[in-house]
Amino acid sequence: MSLNPPLRDWHGRRAWLIGASSGIGRATAAALHARGAQVIVSARSGDALNAFARQHPGSTALAFDTAEPAQVQAAAAQVLAGGVPDMVCYCAGYYRDMRATDFDLDVMLRHEQINYNGVLHVLAGMLPAMLTAAQAGRPGHVSLISSVAGFRGLPKSLAYGPTKAALINLAEALYLDLHDLGMGVSVINPGFVATPLTAGNDFTMPALISPEAAAAAIVQGWERGHFDIHFPKRFTRVMKLLRVLPYRWYFPAVRKFTGL
Repeated sequence: MSLNPPLRDWHGRRAWLIGASSGIGRATAAALHARGAQVIVSARSGDALNAFARQHPGSTALAFDTAEPAQVQAAAAQVLAGGVPDMVCYCAGYYRDMRATDFDLDVMLRHEQINYNGVLHVLAGMLPAMLTAAQAGRPGHVSLISSVAGFRGLPKSLAYGPTKAALINLAEALYLDLHDLGMGVSVINPGFVATPLTAGNDFTMPALISPEAAAAAIVQGWERGHFDIHFPKRFTRVMKLLRVLPYRWYFPAVRKFTGL
């Protein structure tokens, strides 16, 4: 069952991907470009974005820092100057593993600033125009990259997990508010993907996949009109099962599964 309008034809569509200098964001931008979309790629690294634009003719590089509200608003205005995009996908993320025994407030707040507050600033810059376009019969789509780490509390995820849980809740609320206007909303919950974010992990990552495989799953989810896009299924289905366990079973299962 499709919960969103399926996005099967990308020719002539504009897609703004924030956090697209590497990893899942870059691979997804490349996949959409290959399907004929006009892609706008954003991140802090101007050099990486410009390299992408050179390799993908017709795409646009727009560098800014999602942790700086004024830069987000200026970037949103620049995107809207070319027309309201059909897709806004927030891929930007920050990750440092942390346990309560090593609590660091600055690191906690950095996660909130990039992983969650950055989304709010993008929405503030884009939603009014997207609502107007939807009311005029041109509905767009908002997609947020969360994580299975947002399903429930996990060891070493004290800083990261809560921000991803917030994105899942935010996407659900956005869907309820925007669906009747014809707009699409999706939340993307990857398992382990080989990106700069996960490169520092000092443990074996089960069912690790490439950014290109992640991008293929994302685009397929958009094409099928899914709200909840999760992958790889062999891992995320286990995480979804853990999500519904009562705490008396969940906590022992996680300790056994992680060894922590």
